[in-house]
Amino acid sequence: MTTTYDCTDPQSRSEGLAKAQQAVAAKQCVVLPTDTVYGIGADAFSPQAVATLLASKGRGRSMPPPVLIPRMQTMDGLATEVSEDARALAQAFWPGGLTLIFHAQPSLTWDLGDTMGTVALRMPDDPVALELLNLTGPLAVSSANRTGNPAAQTAAQAREQLAESVEVYLEAGPRPEHGEAGVPSTIIDATSDTLRVVRQGAISLERLQEVVPGVQGPSQDAA
Repeated sequence: MTTTYDCTDPQSRSEGLAKAQQAVAAKQCVVLPTDTVYGIGADAFSPQAVATLLASKGRGRSMPPPVLIPRMQTMDGLATEVSEDARALAQAFWPGGLTLIFHAQPSLTWDLGDTMGTVALRMPDDPVALELLNLTGPLAVSSANRTGNPAAQTAAQAREQLAESVEVYLEAGPRPEHGEAGVPSTIIDATSDTLRVVRQGAISLERLQEVVPGVQGPSQDAA
C-alpha cells in the first residue's frame, strides 16, 4: 500500500527509509527529495523496476533516466574512460547539481533504456537522498512527475501525479529548500575528449570553466 513518510520527523524518517529500501529491493518505485526537485527512483540494476519507473512517468525507452550514486567512488564502478577533466568536475561539484554522461562499464547487466552504451551519473546534495542511496546502492531517478507536467517540488505534489504507481513517498519539505523554482541539474557529455554541456541548469558554464576551462557550451560557437 502506498505510504507517505514525514522525513522531518526522525522516527518517521527512519521508518520511511527502511520501507523505501524494502520497496527498491522488491523492484518497486519510491519518491525521494533531491537538491533540485523530487525524484522517482528505482533499482538501477533491475530492468523490471526501470520499466515500471518509465511507465509511471508515461515515458518511453528513448529517454533513459540518470543514475544517482551515494559517493564519488561509485562512479568508477559504473563508468569507464573517465577523463581527468570529468573527474575534476565531479570533485568540484558533487554532491550537487551536475550530471555527467559517461560510457557505461560493459560488464554491467542493466537496462536503463536506449542509452547507446552510456550512463548519466549524479551525486545529489540532499541528506535524505544520500541516506537512501547508501542503503540501496545506485538508483535510476527521474523527476517525480508525469512527462510534460511540472516537476514536483514536494512529495505531495508528486503523489498527485504518480499516485499508486509509487510504493513509498519520502516527504522532506520543498525542494529546493528555500522555495525557489526547481532548477534541473546541468548535464555534461563526458564521453569524448571535449566536455560539452548538453543541458544548462543549476551550475553555470562560467562556474564549470573555472574548474575546467575547456568545457564547451551547448552550441558550437559557445565557449
